[in-house]
This record gives sequence, C-alpha cells and structure tokens, in this order.
Amino acid sequence: MSHVDMLINNAGIGGGENRNVREVSADGYELRFAVNYVSPFLLTMRLLPLLQKSAPSKIVNVASGAQRPIKFDDVMLEKNYNGSQAYGQSKLAVVMFTFDLANELKDKNLSTGQASITVNCLHPASMMDTNLVRRSGGQPKTSVKEGADTVMYVATSSETEKITSAYFDHHEQTRAEDQAYDKKARKKLHELSVKLTKLQPEYSQI
Repeated sequence: MSHVDMLINNAGIGGGENRNVREVSADGYELRFAVNYVSPFLLTMRLLPLLQKSAPSKIVNVASGAQRPIKFDDVMLEKNYNGSQAYGQSKLAVVMFTFDLANELKDKNLSTGQASITVNCLHPASMMDTNLVRRSGGQPKTSVKEGADTVMYVATSSETEKITSAYFDHHEQTRAEDQAYDKKARKKLHELSVKLTKLQPEYSQI
C-alpha cells in the first residue's frame, strides 16, 4: 500500500446481551474497550505515517452519543462490571483520541508547513437497526442509512473539508462528554494506549 486518502474507523460492538457479564479479548483486555477503542487506536497510529505521506487526508472515527467518563483507576472494569459503562467509556475514548490526534497534527502542520490531515468523530444516529442494537436489548429507532449518511457527510462533504477536532451529531457540530476536553485525561489515555498496544517508538509519536 502506497497511498491512503481516508481512514474511517467504524467497527464496534455494543454493551452485550447480558450487561453484567464481563468479556475479554485475546490479549486479556475488557472486550468493549479492546474492540471499540484500542483496535482503531492501533490501526490509526500504524497508518499515520502513510496518511501523512498522502496528505491532505482524513481520519473519521465513529463514536456514539452514549459516552461515559473513563474510570482510569479501573479501565478494564474488573470491579463492578457494567456493559453500559464499558461501551460508553470505550466510545468516549474514541472521542478523546480524535481530539488529541487532531490538535497534535494541527500544531505540527502549522510548524512544518505540511499538508493537513483532518481528524473528526461522530455520533451516526441513535438506536440504528443493527445487530449491535438488537443484541444489546434495544429497539431500533433509526435506519442504517441515516447513520451512513452522517459518516459520509463528515467524510466527504465540502462543508467539513477544512474542519478538524470536531464531534458531529448528524450534520451538526456539538459538544462531547466533558472529559473529552480534559488535556490531562487525554494524555493519560494516550500513555495507557501506547502501553496496551506495545506500540513501537516510531509509531507512538505523532
């Protein structure tokens, strides 16, 4: 692969059919955090040199409106596990990573004069008609098409072309959960993410 114009991180899993049952990944990490956040973090950081080479380029992260503050004293939720907390903090982690990466890249572009990489995240739609919603015990309220339209708007619209470090709900920029704007919390999340992924030095720095 020699060129990447756009990366859309969309894969994810919900809170689970039984929200009291804690599951883990092959690496032993809490499953929602591993799939919804750690995996896209690792993929993005590994592809970042190529995205920089291909700039101007875009990174779009699919998050959720169901964000919950990250419990840094028990990120893997080994105590008092709850699937809603697991899902919510994994999606907030996506938002925090988005803001952190976007701001770091923006500062680097200004200092070096390099072409830009925009990094944004979004809540596609509430309770879409998907397996994720049904397996979490929810009743679908919106269509997959509505969610896909949000993703495509952020990814391809001329209206979002120059926007970076934003959280969208449908076609509107809106405010994420408060912890997303805490720089100390974002730094703590980045350090944890590098540790969990065993990211090599050449990929851990923006």
